[in-house]
Amino acid sequence: MRRHLNLPNQLTILRLLLVPVIGVALAIGFTDHYQVAVVTYALAALTDTLDGRIARSRHQVTELGTFLDPLVDKIMVITVLVILVEHSLLPGWVVVVIFAREFVITGLRSLAATQGVVVSASAWGKSKMLTQNCMIGLVILAQPYPVLGTVATVFVYLAVVATVLSGLDYLWRYRGFVT
Repeated sequence: MRRHLNLPNQLTILRLLLVPVIGVALAIGFTDHYQVAVVTYALAALTDTLDGRIARSRHQVTELGTFLDPLVDKIMVITVLVILVEHSLLPGWVVVVIFAREFVITGLRSLAATQGVVVSASAWGKSKMLTQNCMIGLVILAQPYPVLGTVATVFVYLAVVATVLSGLDYLWRYRGFVT
């Protein structure tokens, strides 16, 4: 059990535990709630970067971490996107595009796994996550700081483009599993 709860997996679990904190900070209007939400989201996103680097550098990659890390990423992003749509801070179609890509690529990963193939993160997948994280942070910060509205809108479109292109990249590279 101790081997599975190594530092990278603990960081992933911390990220999962931060999701409700982010959700509450977004959903409940208290003083500086947007700032609290974005700082907490940034901390959670930082743990995503750290857990993978630590796992690889210390040779602590586990099956639990390989399963949990992308799942927690999806839970975090989807939770925040749903709340942003619910509060009319993000158009619903953006969330549909992001959800659709996640479902398709998760299905692709599952198909590949049945044949012993691991579909690892690509450069496009990492750029997708980066632009989505920036988009989320900027959309949230544009509420107390309207001057960021235009930049937030640009990142919405960048995130959608990166999401679609990363999905197409995975489908192309692993097309043997979908034909």
